[in-house]
Amino acid sequence: MTGGVASSLGKGLTAASLGRLLKQRGLKVVIQKLDPYINVDPGTLNPYEHGEVFVTDDGGETDLDLGHYERFIDENLTKESNATTGSIYSTVLAAERRGDYLGRTVQVIPHITDEIKRRIRLLATDEVDVVITEVGGTVGDIEILPFLEAIRQYRLDVGRDNVCYVHVTLIPFIAPSGEHKTKPTQHSVIELRGRGIQPDAIVCRSDEPIGKDLARKIANLSSVPPEAVVNTPDAGSLYEIPLVIHDEGLDDVICDLLRLETKEPDLDEWRELSHKVRSADQPVRIGLIGKYVSLVDAYLSVVESLNHSAIQLGADIEIDWIQAEDIEGLLVSDRLKDLDGIVIPGGFGERGIEGKISAAGYARENDLPCLGLCLGLQCMTIEFARNVLGLERAHSTEFDSSTPHPVIDLMDSQRDVTDLGGTMRLGAYVAQLVNGSQVAELYGEEVISERHRHRYEFNPRYRSQFDESDFFISGESPDGRLVEFIELKNHPFWVATQAHPEFKSRPTRPAPLFLGFVESALERSAKRDSRLLSDETLISE
Repeated sequence: MTGGVASSLGKGLTAASLGRLLKQRGLKVVIQKLDPYINVDPGTLNPYEHGEVFVTDDGGETDLDLGHYERFIDENLTKESNATTGSIYSTVLAAERRGDYLGRTVQVIPHITDEIKRRIRLLATDEVDVVITEVGGTVGDIEILPFLEAIRQYRLDVGRDNVCYVHVTLIPFIAPSGEHKTKPTQHSVIELRGRGIQPDAIVCRSDEPIGKDLARKIANLSSVPPEAVVNTPDAGSLYEIPLVIHDEGLDDVICDLLRLETKEPDLDEWRELSHKVRSADQPVRIGLIGKYVSLVDAYLSVVESLNHSAIQLGADIEIDWIQAEDIEGLLVSDRLKDLDGIVIPGGFGERGIEGKISAAGYARENDLPCLGLCLGLQCMTIEFARNVLGLERAHSTEFDSSTPHPVIDLMDSQRDVTDLGGTMRLGAYVAQLVNGSQVAELYGEEVISERHRHRYEFNPRYRSQFDESDFFISGESPDGRLVEFIELKNHPFWVATQAHPEFKSRPTRPAPLFLGFVESALERSAKRDSRLLSDETLISE
């Protein structure tokens, strides 16, 4: 799957939606993203650069599109589902240093293109029917030329009937003329053909439906059958996209091209999901206390996890994006009192930390539902240590190396590691939940697994002081060394985890902590509405 004309057209969502349709036809599907940037992986990228870093079970730090893939096809992917130019060149250069090429000149063709093809083949196991590979970037970008050459060669390697090229492009609406224009798509297809790739299907993105006449024009000018030109106008919800693509017949076209004999897809569950999205009507307002709130994609999985829970509960969520650095002023203005709950998500770096700590304190003191994720757990721990346990200047050594009370600190085994990536806890880890705790009731079991991406931990030297208070450590690593979950006794919902449960949430199977949090926020919203109604009645009387 390639893209043309402009970036951010929704190739990832198109790939994910197509994957869901093929899965519903009874096929085993995996999806892969090939990214043209030179970073080895997104792990060191600022979220403003590339959005969130999505973490897989096996510890891969990957592109956020893998989150879309997993949520739509409901399969756990691996680090092999994401490859960058940087990782590919690193592998080739390492092989050259080892002498694997026997002194030959190392070139883009065949060595880089062979490595790209090898990355695709890694996913093509005997258990898999279809591999969907999305090439990042836009046709015409210099960075993606090796990827285009590799996928061109791939059809020669495995046979014409085993490869299908889908091109996602833009049909812009020009207001002065009152028309949708096909010229950008024509040029994009010409550019793709210039690289030796004739698209088998074209997905036309537009703000409104473009009509059959325009689709036929695109088909004629692109040498693509009319039925293989499909239109995906902007949808009310991203979970409607598979239904739109199916109605346009793209999955039929793909199966015909690849000679796959399948049943019609069973989309009843997905149609029900789409109906729930449209019919949600219980308002609930959630504050997201973050450092990167000006870029929504920085917290994409958190937002989608909130939406998954809202869909199941019939809630209409409004997210109030709150810059953590502005919290002090917001507390003075009482802006937070209008919220039904707050989420304190993960992150790295000192900026905004005091705001997150203050928000955690406000939620604790005002019975406001609060969900802490990764860094959120650490901020909630610091707040409680300072303001309840009386540990003055308690902090994390990540932000204050001279703190007298390092309630959050590196584990001893991490101190001498110079490679910061080497000190990270990445991927899925098992936790033992305390019987009868809030989190155990939400999960419905006492041994669970969630994905992690962090470096600092709850300091066990302070464990006894916390245990003597209402601060309840409700989940630990199986060996009891690491704190995984905390909650507050006698509070509606003040719960945090060192993990990132948002990475395993699904549209039809919300993450348990998010479901419990949204349910608690809905209860608070209902109580507030009841009080307002009572006040209006008194005024009327």
